[in-house]
Amino acid sequence: MERQARLTRIYETIRDIPRGSVASYGQIAEIAGIPRGARQVGWALKQLPAGQDVPWHRVITASGRIAFEAGSARFEKQKKLLKGENIPVIAGRVDMGKYRWQPQLDELLWKPTSAWDER
Repeated sequence: MERQARLTRIYETIRDIPRGSVASYGQIAEIAGIPRGARQVGWALKQLPAGQDVPWHRVITASGRIAFEAGSARFEKQKKLLKGENIPVIAGRVDMGKYRWQPQLDELLWKPTSAWDER
C-alpha cells in the first residue's frame, strides 16, 4: 500500500471514532487494513499537519495510557481534550473497558454517505 493511501486510511479511520470514545493505535491499524501497524499509526499522527479535522486525541495505547510523557505539554493537551469529551483520565489512563470504540461491522462497511460528503 502506498504511503499516502495508508495515511489517508489511517486518518479516515481516526475520524470515525465517535466523540466520547477512544481507540488504540493497533485497533486503528487493523480497521485501516494495516495489520500489526500500530507504529505506523503513531508515525502518521506525528506527520499530521496542524489544523486538520482528525481527532488524534482519541488514540491511545492498548492498555489505555496516553502515549506522551506524563506532565508534558502534549500529555496535558490530550488529557484536556479527552476530559472535554467526558472521558476521565486517571493516572494517565483511560478505562478501555468503558470507553473503547467497538464499531459494529455494518458501521465500518456502510458509513453514512453524509459523513463522507462532509470531508
